[in-house]
Amino acid sequence: MGKMEYLAMKTEDGPAAASIESDLRELGLAARKLANHAIKLGGGIGFGTTFLKFLASIAAIYLLILDRTNWRTNMLTSLLVPYIFLSLPSSLFSLLRGEFGKWIAFIAVVLRLFFPRHFPDWLEIPGSLILLLAVAPGFFAGTIRDGPVGVLICLAIGCYLLQEHIRASGGFRNSFTQSHGLSNTLGIVLLLVYPIWRMVLHFL
Repeated sequence: MGKMEYLAMKTEDGPAAASIESDLRELGLAARKLANHAIKLGGGIGFGTTFLKFLASIAAIYLLILDRTNWRTNMLTSLLVPYIFLSLPSSLFSLLRGEFGKWIAFIAVVLRLFFPRHFPDWLEIPGSLILLLAVAPGFFAGTIRDGPVGVLICLAIGCYLLQEHIRASGGFRNSFTQSHGLSNTLGIVLLLVYPIWRMVLHFL
């Protein structure tokens, strides 16, 4: 008798469970459609991406300045040059890739070749960045920079610099407590925000 009652209850619960599963599937589809429509509209999403590009570029420039002043380490901070190249907002990228950037690159090369005493060491990496922006082939300036490959390179650079900084600081806790540790760590973390955001948008 008890077995029959159990089977009857299970039979009654079957349609209810199926209905709940169906409702959950519909909610998932609705949420996915909402995310896709928000991305297609692109107003807030596009502004957020541009803002994060500016933020990442500013963080990379800030870390370059620290490296030239009081944050000299054995890390490959020259990797910040390709990071800036790949993450620089389109408006600044177009400006520096045009005639304005070419003139700056030309002056930097002339100073480095003929007036080396007037070309300080701290200008070498910024000069390399301007030169890279001015002469990079269209494949790198367009296809790689604007595609998922460029985002993956930025993510790899950010992860490498973060783990190297933590190792050089003697651990995760020390990277936040040592002199200039907090600002350096936050600057490197900001390098990861933009590529992670782009990856999330890519998979939505």
